[in-house]
Amino acid sequence: MFTGLAEEIGTIRAIDAAKSGSHIKIRAPLVSSDLCLGDSVAVNGACLTVVHRDADGFIADAVPETMRRTNLGSLRPGSRVNLERALRLGDRLGGHIVAGHVDGVGRVVEVAPEGISHVIKVEADASVLRYVVEKGSVCLDGVSLTVMGVFSDSFTVSIIPHTGLHTTLADVAVGTRVNIECDVLGKYIEKLAFPPKRMDEKQESKVSLDWLAEQGFV
Repeated sequence: MFTGLAEEIGTIRAIDAAKSGSHIKIRAPLVSSDLCLGDSVAVNGACLTVVHRDADGFIADAVPETMRRTNLGSLRPGSRVNLERALRLGDRLGGHIVAGHVDGVGRVVEVAPEGISHVIKVEADASVLRYVVEKGSVCLDGVSLTVMGVFSDSFTVSIIPHTGLHTTLADVAVGTRVNIECDVLGKYIEKLAFPPKRMDEKQESKVSLDWLAEQGFV
């Protein structure tokens, strides 16, 4: 479990890719300082397990499903990644509840300055957008953000200077692919309110802003 508050920007040292999975070597002196084997670290928002560590960084395994469903497959030596160690009981929950399970990969279609911030517009599949709510929370590359607006094929977030300075989101440009994790609460509400008749049945969402208002959620 994570909060979406990146602790360090790590640097990819090497990626050993194979059909069975990938070993990702990351330079991260801060995050690796107290890691143990088997610990979880969010790498660009994807929860990975530490299999080796040293004073300068760590190595994590990524299964084929993780490489398919995230932007980790496009990383190269020298790529920068947002890192966060798992939440400890008693820590402040400054962002929102983040599982480290990426729902999909979006594409940045617009970056525009607005006051002291930059507004980023992210194009995403309908399967992701169904859980994105205006003024709700969303996680982009492991960073907890507030949704500014939601459109038919995209949504917007605002990046304040502090976030830009301490995460890789200052590097995004039109065409950049970003990992998206939606607020897990919306998924559970939908499953409980509209359970599928069979576990293998494809579930069509009946959640809308009107329905949420009727139920008192907004």
